[in-house]
Amino acid sequence: MPVVEIYTKPLCPFCIRAKRLLERKGVAYEEIDIWLSWSRRKEMQQRAEGRYTVPQIFIDGRGIGGCDDLMALDAKGELDPLLNGGAAG
Repeated sequence: MPVVEIYTKPLCPFCIRAKRLLERKGVAYEEIDIWLSWSRRKEMQQRAEGRYTVPQIFIDGRGIGGCDDLMALDAKGELDPLLNGGAAG
């Protein structure tokens, strides 16, 4: 299984939506709450090439973007290969 990390804030509807999709697919993920941690917020921005919106999702260290990006990968059939250790097309 890949390492999936998701930077979130409490009560963020897009974060909840992204986590639910990963959970439906049976994917374990590390949730990193940036709400009270300036260092985690800065870490996310550096890893996400300056993006500061949540969620920011990483699969095996590769930034895939936010909730809409995750949903788009799933709709195109490119998410499952990423989650199964392959590369998206």
